Amino acid sequence: MMPPPVSQSHILLVGCGKMGGALLNGWTTKHPSLSITVVDPASSDAQYRVASDIHDASFDAVILAVKPQVMTQTVQEISALLSPTTLIISIAAGKTIAYFEQLTRTSQPIIRVMPNTPAAIGYGMSVLCSNAHVTTFQKDLASLLLSSVGIAEWIDDEDLMDAVTAVSGSGPAYVFHLIEALSKAGENVGLPPKLSMTLARQTVIGAGALCSVDVTTSAETLRQNVTSPGGTTEAALTVLMDDAHGLVEIMTRAVLAARDRGRELA
Repeated sequence: MMPPPVSQSHILLVGCGKMGGALLNGWTTKHPSLSITVVDPASSDAQYRVASDIHDASFDAVILAVKPQVMTQTVQEISALLSPTTLIISIAAGKTIAYFEQLTRTSQPIIRVMPNTPAAIGYGMSVLCSNAHVTTFQKDLASLLLSSVGIAEWIDDEDLMDAVTAVSGSGPAYVFHLIEALSKAGENVGLPPKLSMTLARQTVIGAGALCSVDVTTSAETLRQNVTSPGGTTEAALTVLMDDAHGLVEIMTRAVLAARDRGRELA
């Protein structure tokens, strides 16, 4: 007997905060045929406040969108709802596949995901990694769920998840700080604060939109298109692209710090 289409799967979402809410919005908008049950003590979108209130229900996948510090308790609370073939999808930073195998069973299908906050507006970047017990159908389901809020990519090596977290998981904060820094630099050369922030913010928004629309052109080429030989942009890039003190060196140190901290938390 063939399984139903992934778009008709039964989903349990545990936790409906910012990220869980973003996922729920993407699913209900793009895949209304999904059957979604939500557990959250505070969300108005939840049908249940606690998992123990759910009886006589089975789910193809359980998405765990709670804070890492309450994850152990959460898995224990939903344990009665897990069959040996129920797919667990976790979006908690630092919680490894082995961690969930210890809380459930070593043969439990488990997918670990690192999304990011632009998922809230459908521009998320999610990276997924699975254990050996995840089926092709379950991978297709996970891809469907995460691509509903942006782009979803798979990796085979779970050890890379800390690097993924450092680049795309934490990355939006780096871009927001770039806006702050560019705005402050504008103030330092005489621009009024409000105008400088408007210039910095809209410039980053516009550049990002251009990358989104022109996906076949590399970031390097887009940069070169703005840079006239001997012009103002080239003068600025001479500073930003300095081998010893430029943006690549600074960003590498930042990403390394985030990656190493992720390993410590794990």
